[in-house]
Amino acid sequence: MTEMHPVTARVTRRIIERSRAARSDYLRRMDAARDAGVARAKLSCANWAHAFAGQTVADKLTMMGGKAPNLGIVTAYNDMLSAHQPFETFPTVIRAAARELGATAQVAGGVPAMCDGVTQGRPGMELSLFSRDVIAMSTGVALTHDAFDAALCLGVCDKIVPGLFMGALAFGHLPVVFAPAGPMPSGIPNAEKARVRAEYAQGKVDRQTLLESEVASYHSPGTCTFYGTANSNQMMMEIAGLHLPSTAFVHPETGLREALTAASARRAIELARAGEGRMADVIDEKAVVNMIVALLATGGSTNHAIHLVAMARSAGVLIDWTDMDELSSVTPLLARVYPNGTADVNAFQAAGGVAFVTRELALAGYIHSDVRTVAGDGIHHYFREPVMQDGQLVWVDGVTETLDPDILRPASEPFDREGGLRLVQGNLGRAVIKVSAVKPEHRIVEAPAIVFETQEAFLEAFKAGELERDFVAVMRFQGPRANGMPELHSLSPGLSVLQDRGFKVALVTDGRMSGASGKTPAAIHVSPEALAGGPLARVRDGDLIRLNAETGELSVTPQDGDFDSRPLATPGKVQAWGLGRELFGVFRTAVGSAEEGASVCFTADYGQGQEDHVETNVVDHTVDA
Repeated sequence: MTEMHPVTARVTRRIIERSRAARSDYLRRMDAARDAGVARAKLSCANWAHAFAGQTVADKLTMMGGKAPNLGIVTAYNDMLSAHQPFETFPTVIRAAARELGATAQVAGGVPAMCDGVTQGRPGMELSLFSRDVIAMSTGVALTHDAFDAALCLGVCDKIVPGLFMGALAFGHLPVVFAPAGPMPSGIPNAEKARVRAEYAQGKVDRQTLLESEVASYHSPGTCTFYGTANSNQMMMEIAGLHLPSTAFVHPETGLREALTAASARRAIELARAGEGRMADVIDEKAVVNMIVALLATGGSTNHAIHLVAMARSAGVLIDWTDMDELSSVTPLLARVYPNGTADVNAFQAAGGVAFVTRELALAGYIHSDVRTVAGDGIHHYFREPVMQDGQLVWVDGVTETLDPDILRPASEPFDREGGLRLVQGNLGRAVIKVSAVKPEHRIVEAPAIVFETQEAFLEAFKAGELERDFVAVMRFQGPRANGMPELHSLSPGLSVLQDRGFKVALVTDGRMSGASGKTPAAIHVSPEALAGGPLARVRDGDLIRLNAETGELSVTPQDGDFDSRPLATPGKVQAWGLGRELFGVFRTAVGSAEEGASVCFTADYGQGQEDHVETNVVDHTVDA
């Protein structure tokens, strides 16, 4: 067995110890659910008859026998999300696959799936993060019928997979398999898309030109092809052992995709019959560490600095940003995929994909190999790739050498000696910054603060030419308690333009950026948030902000007086109604902090005994680990 990297081993041990009570409690509950026996056997005849009244005659006969496994499908289908549109036909494929094995499959329920690409910069984005916990709850509602022996989750995009993951873990006594839909074919080059966006921000091209560019980029069923949160989700479900191997980036509406969907259903049923592969055993401390390392090694989405915390807590595993930062300090960056490069996920897959990354990380000791997966024990199952041979689905060994070193590299020759995510902290609180797309010369910014409380105020100042200088944009009252913590992606083009003009600029915010966080330094998810009395609420225009991603510093030097004695600013008029926002008032009241996962399901009192955060936890990235 490959020797583990000492930092990976140390962080894993710390997580295991920190999680001991919460993990033991979770496993006790899952053991009790398992030991209670097959759920459908406990249903009364009337209850069971209700459960399959709408099925075909053949399925009814199978289900009346009371012994065949019944597979519950939880789907995030809608045809507004291009990534989820293919799920419309998946239940038909899944039912047919179940019947081949003498089993049945039913759509247990649907979960909401909103598109951040549509709501970016709009009021609906204030519901986006909260939708994750709604999806977790909806998954619970779907599976609480207690009529299933296994579950198959259909989801791809930003909050949907984390929500399905969290909800399914409440039923971790069951085998659970995730089945994706795959990315759309490549459109116009990402560099061209970014160029048009920047020109539109400067008023150099009109809206019609921008629209034509966007349509050429987002053009068909399938996931958006940049490496944002949706595609980071798919990579992590694979490394966690919840996908069948190398299913993440196979295009929809192909024979291979349909074969993989059927195979996923068959595998879930096989696991149920064997009494193996329950989700509670697949997702443990080692699996969570593997997910973090793989995210870092591929320059994945910053949103997972929040999602992964909540996802792990669903399995009784307690992690924090210090864990992520320490792992990042030694994890090699193996991939350059847009926005951390020019290639898209299709090119990444062609160069070797997740199978290559998994092999490299495992053989170099950066991830745990002795894990359980839905494909069997051991991460080596995920070194393989699916192909169709003579009309049959088979798995073959993935490539052992990269097919394009500009996109994908081995652990021995990485793009960078460390991962793409860092912790920054100081008298402004704790935050994360994604540096994999930020050039070294832009990673240290010390400049006066300009305080904003809305994206609109920033955009107005940019268009008026008021930001032609060095500055740090402090965007506050954007945390989960304030307004649901929307992504602030609409700030990116303006900041990028100003940086290209030679100004030293950065963003510091208690909000989120897109999973496609780009080339401008941004300290995001600042905790505690301003509305909770965080230091951002004391910052004034002209205060000197220092963001140093190299040493992990996020600090303010006030231009006058004692910073800590300043009164806390209060937000201006908050629009808490319209487009559904009024329905989520209780979420804003009950939500935990960003570093606790910004969840209403798992808040601050979950898992007592977490380590205190102290300055000795800071990793100095200027020296070799």
